[in-house]
Amino acid sequence: MDNRFMLPRVGTPEEVGVDGAVIAEFLDAIENEHWNIHSFMVLRHGKVAAECYRAPFTKERPHAMYSVSKTFTGTAIGIAVREGLLSLDDKVRDFFPEIVGDVKDKKLDEMTVYHLMTMSAGKDVSLLSDKSKGHWAEVFFKSRWYNEPGKEFKYVSENMYILCAIIRKVTGMSVRDYLQPRLFEPLGMKYPAWETDENGIEAGGWGLYATTEDVAKLMQMYANGGELNGVRILDEDFVKDATRKHIETAEANSSPDSSVGYCYCMWRDQGAEGYRADGMFSQFGIVFEEYDAVLSLTGGIPMEGNTKEFLWKFFPRAFRDDLKPDPDAAVLRDRLLHATLESPHEPSTSPLAADIEGRTIHFRKKIFLNLIGFPMSMLPLAVTYMASDKAGNIDDVIFRFKEDALTLSWREGDESNTIRAGLDGRYCYGEMTLGKVTYKVCCTAKWLANDALYVSVRPIETIGKRMLEFRFRADRVTMLPSSSPTILEIGEFLEHGFKDMCGIKLVQKALHVVIGLLPGIVEPKHKGKFVN
Repeated sequence: MDNRFMLPRVGTPEEVGVDGAVIAEFLDAIENEHWNIHSFMVLRHGKVAAECYRAPFTKERPHAMYSVSKTFTGTAIGIAVREGLLSLDDKVRDFFPEIVGDVKDKKLDEMTVYHLMTMSAGKDVSLLSDKSKGHWAEVFFKSRWYNEPGKEFKYVSENMYILCAIIRKVTGMSVRDYLQPRLFEPLGMKYPAWETDENGIEAGGWGLYATTEDVAKLMQMYANGGELNGVRILDEDFVKDATRKHIETAEANSSPDSSVGYCYCMWRDQGAEGYRADGMFSQFGIVFEEYDAVLSLTGGIPMEGNTKEFLWKFFPRAFRDDLKPDPDAAVLRDRLLHATLESPHEPSTSPLAADIEGRTIHFRKKIFLNLIGFPMSMLPLAVTYMASDKAGNIDDVIFRFKEDALTLSWREGDESNTIRAGLDGRYCYGEMTLGKVTYKVCCTAKWLANDALYVSVRPIETIGKRMLEFRFRADRVTMLPSSSPTILEIGEFLEHGFKDMCGIKLVQKALHVVIGLLPGIVEPKHKGKFVN
């Protein structure tokens, strides 16, 4: 990151009216209550009052943003409106004559860019729609209508993809290329990775990787009325419109903070008394309007409602204008700087290592997992379930041991990887390529017993971690997979969302039973054997 574009920092939180004691309470609670929060940044009056990156996460490393991507997409539309390239009143069908042609459809005639921005377009794209082919726009237009445009809120991420496709239509560029000189460079953001379809059109509603500070800058730009670093990004009138409620969301959501209303690609927020960019697994960019404050946070917590309830215990309570300098500010700064997500484990060894060294382990393929589209991968389910290429079917595993680390080699499909994992309690860093995507990873390993080896692999630009326990019995090997967030946590999150969509008690009870069975279904025991 270019230091010229970094948000200004202050010596102590109190200098900008942030209570350092409350920040210390916040950090204590994160650590003592084991909240899977990866990073946070607190801004007041446009300056960074406190920031924390829990190792192995760092401030330079991009993080999966999930639906925070929507706010970047909405910003691209706002810039295009400012440049006169389109209007929110433009008819969506007019951008896609090659798909809709002369189809007679009154609802389609009424759908506008505004309806896409406010999640009220009326199209209900199936969550199971195939993202492996380059026809996402066709899938959108062929999906069923759930209501007339503008009549009802429904959270459909594909609305954002259509906005990205419209940007491509009116600019001839991808959203990232369009935003590069208009948003990323003026705000000092690196050109980001963003999942696309086969035609290079960004997913829009998900798939963006950005840093904690990138999101903080974006939300500070909105809090400033469309300007940051002396550069105007959006018109002030557009920002006022973008951050107010446009459609009711209470009927579609049981969560209090998702029931206040939807803006343009953002939510109004009861707890913050403002608005927020919101991504799955607790990625947030929150503007506290009354306090001229911003909170940017990344994490791996599926139940976002729980995370928000936790945040409201400390914010906006931390924002005060009657504070004196804190004599313990240096202690807090050191704690924030050296915070970690996990405690290191003790070094471990096993006499079995010499017998395993260099031998190939073949695992039986789980047919059912392949049929449902979730073959066992070194990537956790939280990372793969939205990917178009899920990789999977861990096989041909080979261990090699050194005093303080091991190497783990394996194959998934036509991709082979080798990573190092620390046996001394420290992370080893490297890369792996799966599903045609290269991930930065940090890995540790330990012997649980002489015949049981545990390996942890964390792709550090994502929200999850894969854990594998290998048990050795003569020539037989059992692999027990698990992940973080756990399959049960993800299942409970999905169950909660389903309850908002379906009020039939019998169906809800049946789903609850299925959710309880998910860990054994999605992460079953794998049997293998040494083949040399």
